[in-house]
Amino acid sequence: MGFPRLQAREDVKGILDAFGSLASALLAGFVMLAFAVLSLFVTVFVVDAAASIAGLNPEDGFVVLGATVLAGTAILAGGVGFATPENES
Repeated sequence: MGFPRLQAREDVKGILDAFGSLASALLAGFVMLAFAVLSLFVTVFVVDAAASIAGLNPEDGFVVLGATVLAGTAILAGGVGFATPENES
């Protein structure tokens, strides 16, 4: 014989925990996306400044392409460590 009221509270708690996990994952995704866009803007500025220091005047498309490649590889390199499982000792 279980207590139905106690069981209902545990079910509601489980549902709220699931929604909390979903909300935190969505929030983390939005924050990571915002940081990725911000890093792209900064990298565009750096690539443009480096080209002007070198005396080059590339088209805007090439500046954005170079910045995208640099920012994308930096984001991928930063996330590679999270893809490998930890060794249990």
